[in-house]
Amino acid sequence: MGRDIGSRRWFGGLGTFVGLTAVALAFWPSYAPLEAALPTQIEAANVDEYRSQIIMPLALGSDTGRRMGPTALVRPLAAAPERPQIQMVATLARGDSFDRMLLRAGLGREDAARVAALVGSAMPIEEIEPGTKVDITLGRRASASAPRPLDQLQFRARFDLELALARGPGGGLSLERKLIRVDDTPLRIRGRVGSSLYRSARAAGAPASAVQAYLKALGEHVDMDRAIAADDTFDLIVAHRRAATGERQAGQLLFAGLESDDKPRAQLMRWGEKGEFFEASGVGEQRSGLVAPVPGRMSSSYGMRRHPILGYRRMHSGVDFRARHGTPIVAVTDGRVTGAGRMGGCGNAVRLRHGGGLDTRYCHMSRIAVQNGQSVRRGQVIGYVGSTGLSTGAHLHYEMYRGGRSIDPAGVSFVTRAQLSGDDLRAFRAALAKLKTVEAGEALAKLDQTEAERAAREPLREIDRLDLKRSEPLS
Repeated sequence: MGRDIGSRRWFGGLGTFVGLTAVALAFWPSYAPLEAALPTQIEAANVDEYRSQIIMPLALGSDTGRRMGPTALVRPLAAAPERPQIQMVATLARGDSFDRMLLRAGLGREDAARVAALVGSAMPIEEIEPGTKVDITLGRRASASAPRPLDQLQFRARFDLELALARGPGGGLSLERKLIRVDDTPLRIRGRVGSSLYRSARAAGAPASAVQAYLKALGEHVDMDRAIAADDTFDLIVAHRRAATGERQAGQLLFAGLESDDKPRAQLMRWGEKGEFFEASGVGEQRSGLVAPVPGRMSSSYGMRRHPILGYRRMHSGVDFRARHGTPIVAVTDGRVTGAGRMGGCGNAVRLRHGGGLDTRYCHMSRIAVQNGQSVRRGQVIGYVGSTGLSTGAHLHYEMYRGGRSIDPAGVSFVTRAQLSGDDLRAFRAALAKLKTVEAGEALAKLDQTEAERAAREPLREIDRLDLKRSEPLS
């Protein structure tokens, strides 16, 4: 059609195109609605058959593959039959009370009060932990307005105790205590540090909370960024409880150890009422927190002030401690000496680098007791109070840095250096020796159930109930 316009060939093509278009339009389908041919009168015998073929909403009785429409034989019930029993699981929420939970579950006030009294006779109700799930079975009501009576109630009251209540033949509720055997052997986990101490400990099976406590305790003893190598061995012992029914419960970290070349570098054990970590070797020294650099009180705070010598206001990037000339200055925690010598207005000073990006500096010393690059222990003497540099008298100017930025040292609480002695030290060493006898992974050994414990955990099947009924003697 685009070539030789006006020729015989072109007119022939035009005629063919018009003819095909006319044929296509002649067979164009109609979109008018279809009408079904229905008889004017439907016999009664054919009503149900026609109803099954009509198109109607399901709510109006259509049975288009779903359900049949109602007939004259369908009669509404005067009242729905009541279920003989209702089984549910109620959960004790945080801040909720045990009796309010029972009332919301559908128990009557008398049954709820009776259950609370029975449970309170077995254990203090306030010791039931939030999140405890209670299996409740309610029976048939005496009347439509009465609450359902409690048939059975069962829940895990403690890790080693399960309580079950049931309604007896006389109609009263009785309590049954089911004691569960528990093994309290601590869980010891050892492994290679590798590329990440946290990931390696987690992969070895240590709980996340225990690993975090381990890193915190160890970070106050060694430089976590520099002093730990991939071939070192981590050693941690966690309080661990196993029930004969299969549940496990991990507690707090009891021991934190680190070994290099099969030699212990750090051994810390939790001890005392406050649960502080003490050094396991030597005299049992407390490792948590920072010790004060000198035994004196602060005389000048952190912030802007008028310099006593220069005479103008400038930033005082530390705190001053009052101390007599020659008073020993100690490291607040373990670290490495990154500077020891004359440091401008600070006079004779020592700069230490600790774990976790913490640095400290001690100024105006009369004499320095350490060398650059030396490793120091917490409480070790690093120098003596003096008045060198820009100073008006003997005192210690103490600075603290976090990630290279100056921070206020007064925001860090100091603790006293606690060391065990006498009976406490002997008891500490005895507890440590007993704790270290635990083999790695020993707490993960299988704890077999007794037949009574196994039967208490397995539900009674319906076929078992039928067998019991058949075995009962006839009266």
